[in-house]
Amino acid sequence: MGIAIAAVIGGLLWLGRPTSTDKELGNAGAGAGNSGSLAAEESTFDFGAVSMASGNVSHLFRIKNSGSSAIAVTKLYTSCMCTTATLINGNERNGPFGMPGHGFIPRIQESIGPGQEADIEVVFDPTAHGPAGIGRIERIVYVEQKYGETLELQIGATVTP
Repeated sequence: MGIAIAAVIGGLLWLGRPTSTDKELGNAGAGAGNSGSLAAEESTFDFGAVSMASGNVSHLFRIKNSGSSAIAVTKLYTSCMCTTATLINGNERNGPFGMPGHGFIPRIQESIGPGQEADIEVVFDPTAHGPAGIGRIERIVYVEQKYGETLELQIGATVTP
């Protein structure tokens, strides 16, 4: 029993270790002197009426680093299990990521350079809450930045059978 606990603790420490990406990013996006910030062309999107019978719907949010230094995106997660988000930065895809508490949400280290754009692909599953899940929904996607603020992107829909 003690060996299993030690193995779990060791695994958690290994997952939280600094990576070479952390060293390469240095203080990207660091502190009050940071001259970078992420912004979205649109921070909300409404799918309108979404039929459970039609299946998943998706939307791309374009984000941009409007500053003069790189910004490290460290975590991406959603407010509900019915929604997932993927960070698309050039040829790199990180995700999909969902709601904390409904599976492990790993940390990421994706750098968005000055003036660079990336996409957040948000997928909403209207069937995730079953037949009782009809009606209006609003969900949030959180884009956490190293040493910075969290960018929030919101989706809405009216779920129909």
